[in-house]
Amino acid sequence: MKNERPLSSAFTRRDLFRYTGLLGAAAGITATLAACGGGPSSTSVVGGSASTGDLTTAIGYGNDQSFDPMQTASGFLMAAVNHVYEGLLENDPGTGETYAALAQAVPTDATASSWTMKIRDGATWHDGTPVTSDDVVFTFDRILDPQQNVLIRSFFSSWLQSVTKVDDQTVTLNFNYPFSAAAQRLSIAKIMPKHVFDGHWDEAKSGALVVGSGPYKLKSHTPKSNTAFEAYEAYNGPRPANFATMNWLSIVDTSSRIARVSGNNAGAQLADNIPVANVPTLTTGGRTVEGNPGMNLMYLLFDTTQAPFDDVRVRQAMFYAINTPKMIEIALGGKAAPATSYLYERNPDYARASTVYSYDPDKARSLLASAGVSGLDLTLLSTNVSWLADCLPTIKESWDAVGFNTTLEPQDTSAMVSKLNSGQKFQIAAGTSNPQAFGSDVDLLVRYTYSKGGLWTKTYAKWDDTPEAQKIYATMDEATRETDPAKRSTLVQSYLNQIAENAVYYPVLHQELLTAWDPKKIADVTPLPYPGVNLLQAKPA
Repeated sequence: MKNERPLSSAFTRRDLFRYTGLLGAAAGITATLAACGGGPSSTSVVGGSASTGDLTTAIGYGNDQSFDPMQTASGFLMAAVNHVYEGLLENDPGTGETYAALAQAVPTDATASSWTMKIRDGATWHDGTPVTSDDVVFTFDRILDPQQNVLIRSFFSSWLQSVTKVDDQTVTLNFNYPFSAAAQRLSIAKIMPKHVFDGHWDEAKSGALVVGSGPYKLKSHTPKSNTAFEAYEAYNGPRPANFATMNWLSIVDTSSRIARVSGNNAGAQLADNIPVANVPTLTTGGRTVEGNPGMNLMYLLFDTTQAPFDDVRVRQAMFYAINTPKMIEIALGGKAAPATSYLYERNPDYARASTVYSYDPDKARSLLASAGVSGLDLTLLSTNVSWLADCLPTIKESWDAVGFNTTLEPQDTSAMVSKLNSGQKFQIAAGTSNPQAFGSDVDLLVRYTYSKGGLWTKTYAKWDDTPEAQKIYATMDEATRETDPAKRSTLVQSYLNQIAENAVYYPVLHQELLTAWDPKKIADVTPLPYPGVNLLQAKPA
């Protein structure tokens, strides 16, 4: 499967006037926790101007979660992993094209039941030890081990049977069946040195041990503060380091992050997670601000054991009732799109769903009446991610308008996740998600939430054993095994339509993420459609 390049959308003068009119009065910026964890910002700047080969970046996510490439879902640390470690194959963040990283070449036979792959000649770990096939086998043995059950296991266990050693530089990947997205999927599996990590996974998690084969090696890691890198001079792969050093500051607080990238004496040359309200100030100050549409979404999630949300009519009504166009314009400055499918529109497998939740309060009232629901006291559990918090008042207003008495209950992301993980009862939850950080093939994007026995459908929604869920899983499995592109596409659209109709976990909108940088200091920046940064092709201006 081949991804189209998501078109980067720069801000026009017309955009700036519109944002100034809508949001210019929003001088006070809420300090909230971003999607992938948080912590206090660093106040020290390590490294200098990008023009000298050093780069300082302000990242709006915490760096205090797992540094283990097989276990992390942190926007900050997943980005760090991509600069320190390599997969056999990697995906270009701008074009989506797959390229050879630790492997010598990209396999081309998508119908094969196995691939034999050779390791890049001369590849070494950051301690100078050569990369061997033993390291590759060690990595995949851990990924596929049901006892260890690492976070990324579900992305491989259905189609990848085993990885075996042929010789010191060659491995064979054995498939359960031909899998069209295998090449893309291999980028998730960062190869790790056996001699370093065997029996030392706690150190991998904490960041005490970080030894990869990528263009940058870890210089220092201070949770809740910053992570620093330096170029690995012995790197001989396709994306060598363009900066002598990089210092990534973890600055979750929005106002502090914007201040760090603003002004003539800015302490950072680039920052991610830019709110629309700050675009006029940044662009007037000479910064480039661009976005990249993708799978970054706001979702609604229902506890289907809690009446009346066991009734699909009520779940559908909650979506129809939301004035999403108004919410996008007021809260997000127009930089989002109402969901017309589970997928974002530029995904190659996108097609408009058979059920689209356009704003229709009359239809919402009709569905609620047919389900016998009126005057219900409703609590919306949500995270306090800044842009989601801006959307909550419109959701409350919309639901109250069709007869609910809505209470908003925003909270720290980790607090909500803890409640959901414990199986605690709730009515509706709202949050942000973006599985595109792992990959962009449709099978991955959907299985991230809709997988048999998975966290979202079983523990959170408590819907896993229903006939409707079983039908979705069966259709997904059939699509994954189908090698005929036309038949596969039909099956994909079938399960996407089923997911839309059942509305158990479903996006309200897909939002564009924004990145800002100083074009006088840094060039060739690729804004990402998911949290974090990828600076493997960026360079000093």
